[in-house]
Amino acid sequence: MVETLSAGAARRIALAAQGFGRPAPTRVGTRQLNGLFDRLGLLQIDSVNVFERSHYLPGFARLGPYDKTLLDRLTFSPGSPRSESGYTEVWAHEAAFVPVRDWPLFRFRHRRFHEKYLAGKDSWGLNAGAETIEWLRAELATRGPLAASEIEHDANVRQGPWWGWSEVKQGLEVMFRAGELATAGRVRFERRYALAEQVLPASVISSDPPDAEAVRELVRRSVRALGIGTLSDIADYYRLYTSETKAALAELVGAGEVERVHVRGWERGGRPLAAYVPAGVRVPRAISAAAVLSPFDPVVWERERLLRMFGMHYRIEIYTPAPKRVYGYYTMPVLVDDEIVGRVDLKSDRQAGALRVQAAWAEEGRSPGAIAERLAPVLRSAAAWQGLDDVVVAGRGDLSPALAADLR
Repeated sequence: MVETLSAGAARRIALAAQGFGRPAPTRVGTRQLNGLFDRLGLLQIDSVNVFERSHYLPGFARLGPYDKTLLDRLTFSPGSPRSESGYTEVWAHEAAFVPVRDWPLFRFRHRRFHEKYLAGKDSWGLNAGAETIEWLRAELATRGPLAASEIEHDANVRQGPWWGWSEVKQGLEVMFRAGELATAGRVRFERRYALAEQVLPASVISSDPPDAEAVRELVRRSVRALGIGTLSDIADYYRLYTSETKAALAELVGAGEVERVHVRGWERGGRPLAAYVPAGVRVPRAISAAAVLSPFDPVVWERERLLRMFGMHYRIEIYTPAPKRVYGYYTMPVLVDDEIVGRVDLKSDRQAGALRVQAAWAEEGRSPGAIAERLAPVLRSAAAWQGLDDVVVAGRGDLSPALAADLR
């Protein structure tokens, strides 16, 4: 008989799996950051820096204030070659930091990308031709790791549909996604590219698990990181095909590693959705947490799951013209205990030394006063973490008056 869980139990399982509800450490060091990677599996990278770059935010949400240079040493610092205990970048969910030892799990994706974009089957508007790709190989082999800006070439001008990237940047990026190149750290957030063998251990380069084995391991990790999820949720965590995820789940259920459950209210077309949990998962009695979540945090990045689990309809509006924005440029969901109760649009104004709450909204039916009481300490902590002296509420949004009063 398939167990049926309440919606609240599902939320608590998911948040506990993601590291919420645990006492904040008195000090955050590399051990705690390594533990964050062990739990989440990856940290998604995004270039938007209006409040803070996305990969720093899951650590703050779960661990509290920490020294960002510690995470930089783990993820940005150049290493030649990196050890298996270090971190590198791959296309996982999107571009993400992952443990170096996990790089072989994405070899099947490297091959797929190579076939699609380097073997000429689908250029996707790619302007980097075979001659440019070959020239880049030779350049990196001769000169070692380089950023795109360090490579001189007459094709190094912005063009085309690949975010306006130059032909050189397009070539580097496609080779990176196909696993031919790896990251050699970043300088001022600019990725440095290297031939994979220049920066990854030989043991990692030589490892190439069968596709089905790699997919099964990624599905196993997805279930563990999510705590509970549907087939589509689990496939999305590492952007796997639904068909291969379904086959892997069947094997893991058959092996007793994963259990199939139902959650009250999780339906599609009037029929209950199957969900999956790690075998023997415990349902926490309560979750005590207060945090702001990056738009690229695993808790919220799959918007359909966010709506189903937390009742929040959420869209990031950075690409929406200002007059058409509803909530703000960089709104972040507000987590209080096991519910998402609001959203805030934050900006770090370093010139003025202030964290600006440009808008703050309560979710429908939520008490602004109760939210503000829990959120105000989080924002004070966030400001101090960013090296800012003040928190300034602009006044837009139904949560803003109560939040401004609490901060005073």
